[in-house]
Amino acid sequence: MKLTCPRTTLAAAFQTVSGVVPSRTPKDILKNVKLVVGDGRGTLVGTDQEVGLRCQIPEVETDSAGEVLLPTQRVAAILREVQDDRVEIEVASDTLWIRCGRSEFKLSLIDPSEFPDVAAFNATNFVSVQGRALKLAIQRTVFAADVESTRYALGGLLLDVSGEELTLAATDSRRLAVARVPCSLQGEAIPEGIQPIVPSKAMSLIERNIANPDENVQIAATRNDVVVLCGNTTIYSRLVEGRFPRYQDVIPKDGKHRIELVAGPFLSAVRQAMIVTNEESRGVDFAFSGDTLTLSSVGSDVGSSRVELPVSYGGEEITVTFDPKFVADFLKVFDGASPVSLALNDPNGAALLKAEENYQYVVMPLARDD
Repeated sequence: MKLTCPRTTLAAAFQTVSGVVPSRTPKDILKNVKLVVGDGRGTLVGTDQEVGLRCQIPEVETDSAGEVLLPTQRVAAILREVQDDRVEIEVASDTLWIRCGRSEFKLSLIDPSEFPDVAAFNATNFVSVQGRALKLAIQRTVFAADVESTRYALGGLLLDVSGEELTLAATDSRRLAVARVPCSLQGEAIPEGIQPIVPSKAMSLIERNIANPDENVQIAATRNDVVVLCGNTTIYSRLVEGRFPRYQDVIPKDGKHRIELVAGPFLSAVRQAMIVTNEESRGVDFAFSGDTLTLSSVGSDVGSSRVELPVSYGGEEITVTFDPKFVADFLKVFDGASPVSLALNDPNGAALLKAEENYQYVVMPLARDD
């Protein structure tokens, strides 16, 4: 088996796939990346058995076929340190050779037969979404998932298809992020009765691998797994077990108090108020009065803060206590000049933050120490 290709091309593909290779695992074979050669193409495959990734290597020259395992750390170091433009990989006499210019590396072979397979994208039923829209929707929701929860369903993002709209929802039971994007359906896109919950790790991988924002991403889901095609990259993931909460019931229908803000200045004020918070007293009071928002916090054994921000309000005075990290997470996904709104009914009820009609963020207030 023999293959040659541009070094930078191979290095980029190898870095992509190595993102799913586990650094610690009882199965040492998973610490490798599999190279599959055939039909004039080369494909790199990596997996931790929960999430898998296949990446086709562009600009490959080969007339052979076969498979070989590449030790991830050593091959990554080789591709990082060598300088010539082209790399040659050859398997001969039970030895793996990697050559680049005047550099040559001889590595031991590992039997690839026990390496787990990673599904390719062969679906005829799938959802198709513009890359730019999906990337933005993932960025605006994935942070709200709870990867440490014992409630498994909260550790992923719900994919909910209704008509020609795909909804992504994530929650950790204290906040909820919901983003909607237009989509097109091919066949029975998602089987009836299935609302797949994709692990947040897999969704982050999908977001990072949307290289061409104008190209559509194809998503095929079954009862147990999901396969996603992003350009030259295919991502496979098992689904999260459990039932996702009815997110529609959590979103407030209206707000008695509505405050208009600008993302950048609001985020700066929240970050300032966070400085003197700690684990025991992480809450920040958001007091709206007239045309001023006052953020105040007190951290035991730390100190206190008071930050004022001009706002467009004018309603009756109201004070609500939030975890500032939850508010900052929402604001960070927007441009600093973006207008945002905060809708409240009372200091103890869910608050709704919005910047665009297709994105909603619900955050529960903390109990105030009165």
